[in-house]
Amino acid sequence: MQKNPYGVPTKSDNHTFRLYTNDGDEQKTVPWSQKIFKEDTSHKCPTYVTQTPPCQGSCPSGHNVRGWLDIVRGMEKPSGELSWQEYAFQRSTDSNPFPSIMGRVCPAPCEDGCNRNEVENTVGINAVEQFIGDNAKVEGYTFTINAKDTGKKVAIIGGGCGGLTTALKLRRQGHSVTIFEKYDQLGGMMMYGIPDYRVPRDVLSYEIDRIINTGIETRMNTKVGIDVTIDELEKKFDAVLFAIGAMSGRTLPIPGGKATNCVSGIAFLEAYNQGRLKHITGKVICIGGGDTSIDVVSVARRLGNINNAAEKDRPEHIIFSDTTHDVVDTSKRLGADVLLTTRSTVVNMPAAQEEIDDATREGVEIQGQLQPVEVITGKDGRATALRMIRLEEDGSTPIKGSEFEIECELIVSAIGQGVDSEGIDISFFNKHGFINADKNYQVPNKPGFFVCGDVIRPHLLTTAIGQASVVAESIGDYLSGFEQHTRPKVDVSYFDLMEKLKEWDLAPESYKSGSNVATATDSANFAVHNYEDRAFASIIPHTELFLGHFDHEQHNQRNHKLVDVDNVLGNFNERLIGYTEKEAQKEAARCMSCGLCFECDNCVMYCPQDAVFKVKKDKATLGRYVDTDYNKCIGCHICADVCPTGYIQMGLGE
Repeated sequence: MQKNPYGVPTKSDNHTFRLYTNDGDEQKTVPWSQKIFKEDTSHKCPTYVTQTPPCQGSCPSGHNVRGWLDIVRGMEKPSGELSWQEYAFQRSTDSNPFPSIMGRVCPAPCEDGCNRNEVENTVGINAVEQFIGDNAKVEGYTFTINAKDTGKKVAIIGGGCGGLTTALKLRRQGHSVTIFEKYDQLGGMMMYGIPDYRVPRDVLSYEIDRIINTGIETRMNTKVGIDVTIDELEKKFDAVLFAIGAMSGRTLPIPGGKATNCVSGIAFLEAYNQGRLKHITGKVICIGGGDTSIDVVSVARRLGNINNAAEKDRPEHIIFSDTTHDVVDTSKRLGADVLLTTRSTVVNMPAAQEEIDDATREGVEIQGQLQPVEVITGKDGRATALRMIRLEEDGSTPIKGSEFEIECELIVSAIGQGVDSEGIDISFFNKHGFINADKNYQVPNKPGFFVCGDVIRPHLLTTAIGQASVVAESIGDYLSGFEQHTRPKVDVSYFDLMEKLKEWDLAPESYKSGSNVATATDSANFAVHNYEDRAFASIIPHTELFLGHFDHEQHNQRNHKLVDVDNVLGNFNERLIGYTEKEAQKEAARCMSCGLCFECDNCVMYCPQDAVFKVKKDKATLGRYVDTDYNKCIGCHICADVCPTGYIQMGLGE
């Protein structure tokens, strides 16, 4: 990287303009930074611009990741006597009320987007989030509702992460909420679709109870469409939200795919999570490649295989009949023979690489480029083998003459999810069995009905949480009689300087009509000077940062209890070991605070005119740490060049 005349490395000096004659011949090359100068001045002045970091831009829940990392690292301080731990909890749960759960199971697209990857490696966002959530459980943090009762009532169909998040958001608006849940426990896929060694049930129950205790009514073991009709909900409630998820699995669409011992991955995991499925009999083949298939085969390895099981104890009977295994013969368990097949190459499987590595270490055989073509059944209708064909590397082109059969006792299909629509008017559903939604998550042509989560399209848990935040606003607007507003590019939570100034009693004064103030002012107390908020509309790329400021710091990954072939049987202990407080703070400090000042003083130290200065302590807060004296500024843009976070940008001015 080049240096400017003041000896400071810059991120822009090696960008140049080439000048050409009328004949098209190159005349000379000039650094672009010289083009804005006239003698020693420029018409460009530093402006302090907040933008959203790509971690948040990559997060389906619109998480203010930078915000709670700044709190954990000690950069942003709480006002009053609130501890930083509770302040971080409050900031985190503004978007996601399940920090402990998402910190464990979310595949962390935020980390994929992290600009720190341009230096050495991502910040451990999930691990810090887990610390925030686990510490909240230890300290007993709760949600408080300060809104006045509006008298409006909302029915939510489904008590998964989408329904629960929306319920909390609506309670914060002052609305009454009733959740209708067909199971005897809340949690949806978190409770019934993910094994307990990944989602500890005491942690999940705590985070659910914290939401319900805000005054939410629940109707358990109540299936809408059967136990209560949509018409009844429409008459009793002011708005209805479909958050029923996609808790039905797809069968194999091949000959023999409906054999009695062919089950879906969703049904398999539900039987296990309800405590009914306690062992496997014979070889298990799982078809999939995503996270659900990994959970299936990992659970199967832990349950183990029992030879010579009674007919009534075959897994398919337990899964389909809601009965429970007799556990007296558990001492006879052996390691289950488990095979996972996928159409893609193993390298390109959609499941998280860490989960793939764990499953392989635990003794799961994984084979790629295979496609099932027929389930071979016996006279009793049970599958005895699965016929497969090998595929080219593209995962779709069959290789002629490559068919072969694998004998098995149980076939698990983890190839997709569907919606249980029993008893609900078919007009709510599209041809694929899901519910359409507009940009504000209203059901088209169904006033008063809203939708969020997997019932729109199966995706991540955090996607449902993000949709819940938006749909809660939409329901609030509907109940208040307001028009639905256009959603910003960056949803849902982002840094708001005005809110921060209010928190510290530093908000600008009210403007008084007729004030004797020039149109352009850099001194009036009713304005926030020299500042532009682009957080709602702009995500800052690494190219706008001064990466040379950041030293290489090793990513401190969470410790992982390794489970292997020798100790997998019956091992349902949690594998992740969460951060200590010091580890969380150290990892949070690696955040580069993209798009927001983190008070490094570079601009103050390197300004040749002493035009950039620190705001007085009694007037300063996050986002208002430095300011510019325009009487001294010559527009040299050094402050912008040395700003690590891209917070300072050169804007037109005089």
